[in-house]
Amino acid sequence: MVLGQNAVVNRTKTFRGALCILDHLQNNGAALKRLRERQDNPAVQFQAMEGFLHRTGVTVGELDKLNIIHVTGTKGKGSTCAFAESVLRNNGFRTGFYSSPHLVHVRERIRINGWPISKGLFTKAFWETYEQLEETKDSHGGTMPFYFQFLTLLAFRVFLKEQVDLTVIEVGIGGQYDCTNIIRKPWVCGITSLGLDHCSLLGDTTEKIAWQKAGIFKPGVPAFTVRQQPGSLKVLQRRAEEIGCPLSVCPDLEQYEAVVGPVRLGLAGAHQRLNASLALQLSFSWLQHHEAKKTGDSLTSVPAACRLSSQTDSFLLGTATLKGLQETEWLGRSQTLRRGSVTYYLDGAHTTASIQSCVCWFREEMQQRDHTQNPGLRILLFNTTGERDSAALLRLLLPCRFDYSLFCPNIPETPTAHLGISVQQMLVRCSENQLIWQSLNALDATHQRHCNSGSQSLVFPCILSALQWINWRKQTASTPAVSLSSNRIFPDSAELPDRLREAGQISVLVTGSLHLVGGALKHLEPSLSTVDYK
Repeated sequence: MVLGQNAVVNRTKTFRGALCILDHLQNNGAALKRLRERQDNPAVQFQAMEGFLHRTGVTVGELDKLNIIHVTGTKGKGSTCAFAESVLRNNGFRTGFYSSPHLVHVRERIRINGWPISKGLFTKAFWETYEQLEETKDSHGGTMPFYFQFLTLLAFRVFLKEQVDLTVIEVGIGGQYDCTNIIRKPWVCGITSLGLDHCSLLGDTTEKIAWQKAGIFKPGVPAFTVRQQPGSLKVLQRRAEEIGCPLSVCPDLEQYEAVVGPVRLGLAGAHQRLNASLALQLSFSWLQHHEAKKTGDSLTSVPAACRLSSQTDSFLLGTATLKGLQETEWLGRSQTLRRGSVTYYLDGAHTTASIQSCVCWFREEMQQRDHTQNPGLRILLFNTTGERDSAALLRLLLPCRFDYSLFCPNIPETPTAHLGISVQQMLVRCSENQLIWQSLNALDATHQRHCNSGSQSLVFPCILSALQWINWRKQTASTPAVSLSSNRIFPDSAELPDRLREAGQISVLVTGSLHLVGGALKHLEPSLSTVDYK
């Protein structure tokens, strides 16, 4: 990618200047064109990654020093990585952790010992990496990496400089052609639950997607997966055999609990138990290597009577490992935030499988709430992006019985009165989602009996305006009204229904998009945007 001559880009060697260039790498026309080309021939962009790495002064062989735990999957890969990182950190190791996307600020993607890297470290590493690429681009056809490629290069640089003991790497999309797959010899690989997502890139069946995900397998490198659909598991097994990779299926978490008792997890939801079990196997692969050096919290194999014959072995969980599972945090995934009388349930679920898990979690939370408090209002805040099937996702949310359903684009604050085409398209999609929801509710006779007036739905121009409406705050004069047509006006916070004004407790589920959840967190947890970590 070549920066256009007319592009106004802040090149000052500051944190803000780095963010400006990153934004350009993500949004300019050349980068978007290359991303579209990647769909037709993803191998080309993958092959280019090695060249970009060498131009930053790092060889592929040097990445072996990072002792990488490489994780892919359709849902739960970020949570699995978070569990594994927390377990290993609590066992005394200095960890690196690379994930995507970020929710509030880009530094979240690159973590040292569980914390996003500081602005100072990010800025220094960014400009060193960027200048090396700039200085060599003329001899390489003027090419520069696009956004995710650059951040992956930056993460590798930071982890090598910081001399971490091990690194947990979450795949971006797929596996076979993901730029993180430049890794030659990870320590261990993991594949979380598989399903349909990014079908235009990865294939339209779970078997095709399984083939792509299994692309991270490496000869002689152990790999673990969770229970999968038979067709997907057969593909994983076949690819593992072809590559020469020993593949095992993880035991359920109950297998560990049979020995140590109930295991408490820092992440809510029954689906996290599967992710935690995979994380334990990935962690154990590393801990086994260092077991001889450890004296206290090393893991010990379970007696034969406790083993599962059809799966890989379980093992005893040490104090540090149990602490790591319990203290795991992962923003925007089955996360609960209480703000006075309003409780927010944030989950970036955006596939049918992940929405199903989200619904189970939210309904369990509502059952517990209704047993301990007076039943309150339930509100949905929803958006989707890309190729997501909104109707399929919204249909799964019907059993939650929302009193109000709010739709808004992934824009944290109200856009200017003169909206760009892309913003207008986002608003149109929100209105389409509203119509889909209304149609689904009209067909849901059970829901109509549950609520006399049915689930009322509203469209807002941004995340902030929706949150203001929930919290009874009037929009300021600087917040312009936005309309898509003469017969549709976005609701004014001054026109609050009596039910909302009089509600004692309000539960808000924010879901459908990680970017929506990130925008909500920006307002609900403003410290995330300003705090600088060491």
